[in-house]
Amino acid sequence: MPNHILITGGTGTVGRVVARCLLDSGARVRILSRGRRSPGADGPAGPTGKAEYVVGDVKTGAGLAEAIADVDTVVHCVDPAHRVVDAALRADRPHLVYISIVGVDRIPLGYYRRKLADEQLISASGLPWTVLRASQFHDLVAVMLRGLAAPPVMVVPAGFSFQPIDVRDVGVQLAALALAGPAGRVPDMAGPEVLPMTDLARHYLAAVGKHRPVVPVALPGPSPAATEPAPTWPPIAPWEPYRSTSTWRNNLPRAPCPTAMRSGPTSSSRASSGPSDKVGRRFVRLPSQPGSTRVKP
Repeated sequence: MPNHILITGGTGTVGRVVARCLLDSGARVRILSRGRRSPGADGPAGPTGKAEYVVGDVKTGAGLAEAIADVDTVVHCVDPAHRVVDAALRADRPHLVYISIVGVDRIPLGYYRRKLADEQLISASGLPWTVLRASQFHDLVAVMLRGLAAPPVMVVPAGFSFQPIDVRDVGVQLAALALAGPAGRVPDMAGPEVLPMTDLARHYLAAVGKHRPVVPVALPGPSPAATEPAPTWPPIAPWEPYRSTSTWRNNLPRAPCPTAMRSGPTSSSRASSGPSDKVGRRFVRLPSQPGSTRVKP
């Protein structure tokens, strides 16, 4: 079992989950972030103590040499990868675990091409490596829908489907891969449901208490309706991926309770009503019992 693990982006959406799981497993965790933390700041802790925070920037390379020094594994949760690879090659060549996106080799978007280039750089670097591709997180899809739901009519792209996944499932899998040996490209991860964009939009509106007509509009270019099957965003690899069991509807934000909506936004009603549409960008909830995300080496 690796003794000392660095998480780049360890304060981000998936990095926080990875840190929690690794700390619960007993690993020593170092978290790289761009922002400074005061020495007494609260952070995640496990049986071996709190995580160690270091300041660095994966874009400029500042602080990476110090951050990677004496670690056994690096879980890289942010972009880009070339500075991290260079620093790892100059250090003790730790195992590099990288989170990527399903479909980066088939979707002609600039960001996806950069992710694919990072995958190729890592696999050809000579470092021990593991790459996990996952579909979009539930909360990322919700952020997108939140923007689309702002106008009085919710316009969504016609003919597209998503297979979103719970970030907690991805974090647990990344932690397990970090505690294991290098595995190369591992099977993709995706959520349990392939849902049309229109269904995702209607579920979201119902969850946050908004009433909007949902209007699918065809995007420029070839019609998705002519494709068999209808395109899933992102397309899943030919093999059967690891399937999460946490559904889209189970991860939706909750609408404010009717009483709070009638009486106005008091502090007590906000606290009791749970996350609303205004905090849809951050509705991922870590399990209430720390042991529920525990991973075994």
